[in-house]
Amino acid sequence: MSESTQNISEDAGGLAEDAQALLTATADVAGEKVGEARKRLTAALERGRQIASRVKEKAVAGAKATDKAVHEHPYQAIAVGVGVGLLVGYLLARRSTRKGE
Repeated sequence: MSESTQNISEDAGGLAEDAQALLTATADVAGEKVGEARKRLTAALERGRQIASRVKEKAVAGAKATDKAVHEHPYQAIAVGVGVGLLVGYLLARRSTRKGE
């Protein structure tokens, strides 16, 4: 998992924990507005869990498909990797020489 993806995942997990703590802390608070806010927060947490689950399933499916394609066509995968590496290297080299001008 990339660093930015991991940071987002940790932030989302922290947010979910904070929201759950808020729900627990306000469990004994009475009032119509508090009750409505708790319902909305609970619904939002559930939607967030569902979305995270779908994203994870899609990521795993994509990784499996990529793995299968690489195993079925290893030489083409190597060629694509080398080609992308050369292109990125060329673009970075051009960028660094322009900064020096």
